[in-house]
Amino acid sequence: MQHGKYRFIVGFLALPLGLYALFVVWPFIQSIYYSFTDWTGLSPEFKMVGLDNYRRMLDDDIFWKSLWHSLLFALLVPLVTLGLALFLAFMINVGGRRRKGGPAVSGVRGSSFYKIVYFFPQVLSIAIVALLFAFAYNPDSGAINSFLRGIGLDHVQPLWLGDPDLALWCVMAVLVWSTVGFFVVLFTAGMASIPADLYEAALLDGADRATTFFRVTLPLLWDTVQSGWVYLGILALGAESFAVVQIMTTGPGGPDYSTTVMVLYVYQKAFRDGQAAYATTIGVALLVVTLAFAAVVMRLGRRERLEY
Repeated sequence: MQHGKYRFIVGFLALPLGLYALFVVWPFIQSIYYSFTDWTGLSPEFKMVGLDNYRRMLDDDIFWKSLWHSLLFALLVPLVTLGLALFLAFMINVGGRRRKGGPAVSGVRGSSFYKIVYFFPQVLSIAIVALLFAFAYNPDSGAINSFLRGIGLDHVQPLWLGDPDLALWCVMAVLVWSTVGFFVVLFTAGMASIPADLYEAALLDGADRATTFFRVTLPLLWDTVQSGWVYLGILALGAESFAVVQIMTTGPGGPDYSTTVMVLYVYQKAFRDGQAAYATTIGVALLVVTLAFAAVVMRLGRRERLEY
């Protein structure tokens, strides 16, 4: 059985690893190289400038704003999204009342319907979601302020995306709304695989719902939660935050750079300002932030694996 094992493994891995190196690793290496040049992205001619782009980045106030906003996305969006998803999934699977003649542990009535409702935002692309909420946030004709006027709160008419103090939180709320359904379904599947005997034993020992969640459900789902945190954090640092900020905000990234995130700043410097070398420098910083985020989450979330 050991004969030819390594040739078999290499035969399967050679093509995927080759494609990964060509389309993922090599572009990263190119980006790092261009960050030491003055390349505009438009001309094939450029020269080496050493660490000038990195010095410029460290003195760039907008870069530090975008870094802070990206960190808020990476920390708060997963925290709120996964917290809501765990609560909703727990209610769907375990939070119902005990029915006469039924199992000791069950979900709320209509749990199958709730799964469909929660997953519905996943059917829509993030671009469509961003456009819909951009209309809803409109201070004059948007659904939110219209609702406030309809219930007699005419004096409460926020500018939402036009207010530098509110715009970033409005964008985060959209990202939470668009992603929470996926994790509800993911956690629901994980909870459904936990033996009901464990829940029944906990109830017999006098555990309430909260104790059951923190002592039984969460420890057994921890690997899924940790992976979801890394996955969602990377999305929040990258494509998802770029899409909602680019589509929803004025500027985009405004007002007054209050919603600018690192990936948007990379795009603006490369394609709007013709400063591709500086954009790749910010991209290298984004790479470092993303790797550091994943490493910290995996390190802090490390715990003994539980099996059942």
